Amino acid sequence: MDAPIGEVFAWYGRPGAIRRLTPPWQPVRVRSEARSLRDGRAVLVLPGGLRWVAAHQASGYRPPHRFVDELVSRPLASALTWRHTHAFAPEGEDATRVIDAVETNAPARLLRAMFTYRYAQLADDLAAHARARAWGDAPLTVAVTGASGLVGGAVTALLSTGGHRVVRLVRRAPRTPDERRWVPDAPARNLLAGVDAVVHLAGASIAGRFTEAHKARVRDSRIGPTRRLAEVAAAAPDGPRVFVAASAIGYYGPDRGEEVLTEASPRGEGVLADLVADWEGAAAPAREAGLRTVHVRTGIVQTPRGGTLRLLYPLFAAGLGGEIGGGRPWLSWIGIDDLADVYLRAVLDADLAGPVNAVAPEPQRNSDYTRVLARVLHRPALLPVPDLGPRVLLGREGTRELALANQHVVPARLREAGHHFRHPRLEPALRHVLGRAGTGGTVPDEAGM
Repeated sequence: MDAPIGEVFAWYGRPGAIRRLTPPWQPVRVRSEARSLRDGRAVLVLPGGLRWVAAHQASGYRPPHRFVDELVSRPLASALTWRHTHAFAPEGEDATRVIDAVETNAPARLLRAMFTYRYAQLADDLAAHARARAWGDAPLTVAVTGASGLVGGAVTALLSTGGHRVVRLVRRAPRTPDERRWVPDAPARNLLAGVDAVVHLAGASIAGRFTEAHKARVRDSRIGPTRRLAEVAAAAPDGPRVFVAASAIGYYGPDRGEEVLTEASPRGEGVLADLVADWEGAAAPAREAGLRTVHVRTGIVQTPRGGTLRLLYPLFAAGLGGEIGGGRPWLSWIGIDDLADVYLRAVLDADLAGPVNAVAPEPQRNSDYTRVLARVLHRPALLPVPDLGPRVLLGREGTRELALANQHVVPARLREAGHHFRHPRLEPALRHVLGRAGTGGTVPDEAGM
C-alpha cells in the first residue's frame, strides 16, 4: 500500500473500516463494529440470522504492526475455525506491506475473491484520502441524512475512515452520541449546531409503479424536507458552510437521443425532470445564505446491494438476461465507490458548487452493458426483455422514465476538475463489485480519466 504504516494501521481502527472491506456480493450485513482493535467485537449477520462475532485478541495487539480477531459465536464457531492475523510491515517511509494470515478450515479458494476485493478497496480508499488532503486536511464534522441507505452507508464509511466525524440524522430516538433526532417536517433549530457540512441523502425510493400515490410519496419525501433542512442550515450561527444534496440525472428527461448531456444542458421534460428541478430548487435557502451548495446528479449506481444491478444480477447469473429497449438506449452509470468519492470531494473541495454529474466518463448503450455483464458472469445474454415486463412492475410512465430512459450524460464538471475515477470503464467496475476481478483477462483501469 502506498501509505506509511501508521496511516494504514489507523485506517483499520476507524469507524467504517469493516463496512468498506465487506464485499457487496456476500449476503453479510454489519450490525456493529469493533470499538477497539485491541479487545473490541464486531458483529456480522449472515442469512438465517446467524451471527458472526469477531472478537479481537489483546494478546495479538501490537500497534502499528499487528492485530488479531477470532470467530467466537456459536453455532458457527462449533463448525468453523477462524483466526485472522492482520500484519503490517513498513516498506520504506511511505509504503506498507499488508499481510493477512487466516487459520481456518474453510477452503482457501473461497477466500481469494474476498481478499482481492479487500486489497483493492484499501488501496483505493487510501489513495482517495490522500487526494482529499489537497482540498483540506482538517477533520470535519459532517451531518448525514439517509446514512443507513445504499449510498449513505458507502459515503459515511468513506468519510469516517478518512478521519472525519459523521453525525447521523435519524428519525428515531438517538442511540449513540453521533446520532441526532431529525424530524423532516419540523427539524430542530439547533439540529446542525457544530456541524461543518451537511450531506442530504434521504428520500423514498423512486423505484416502483408510477401510481399517483407513489409519485406523491417520492415528491413529498424530497421537496419539503430538503427546503426545511436547508433553512435550518442557513440559519445556524455555528452551523455548516457546505450543503451537499443528492440529485439525479432524471433532470435531463427520459429520452434525449444522441445528445451529449453536461451540467450546462437544459432540463428535460417528464415526471423525474420536474421532480429533480424542484428538488434542487428546494436547497435555495442554503445557497442564498452563502453556503457552498452542491447537487450530486447521480447516474445508475452499480452494486449488487441495490439498484438495477441487484435486480439484474440473479437474472444474468441464471442465463436469463438480455437487452432492454432494443439495446439502443444510453445508460449513464457509476460504481458505488466512485459515487462515494464524488460525495467526499463535494464536501471538501471548495471549488465545487452547483450541479455535478456523478456518472462514469464512459456511458454505455444498453446492448453493450448487457454484453459486458454477461461476460463478467460467464453467461449468455440471448433473451431480449419485452416492454411488457417493465410495464408490469413500473407502469407505462415508470417504464418510460426508468427502464427505457435514454440519457448520454457525461461528468463535465468532474473532468474540468481533473477528478480521478477508480473505475472509469464498466467491465472492471462490474468485476470489482461482483467478485470477478482478475477472471477475464481484462486490462486494468488507467489512472484517472
